[in-house]
Amino acid sequence: MPKADIHPTWYADAKVICNGEVVMTTGSTSPEIHVDVWSGNHPFYTGTQKILDTEGRVDRFMRKYGMAGVTNADSAAAPATPAAAEAEAEG
Repeated sequence: MPKADIHPTWYADAKVICNGEVVMTTGSTSPEIHVDVWSGNHPFYTGTQKILDTEGRVDRFMRKYGMAGVTNADSAAAPATPAAAEAEAEG
């Protein structure tokens, strides 16, 4: 048996409130829980998440590894080796 008068009060129907609106109920030792973000408005769960490249890190990576401006159409149009280019020219 738990000791008397040492445990906090348990609220089985504690309200979770986001932006002044009750979004769910849960069990807690607090009757109301105020949150800024929950799964109903978080970009990851709503599908509106965007990758932000604020410091140009993606562009810097692409330049560093020679991927800047290379597309599948560019690589298909150019011959893979100089020997292939000669064979195509003789052709």
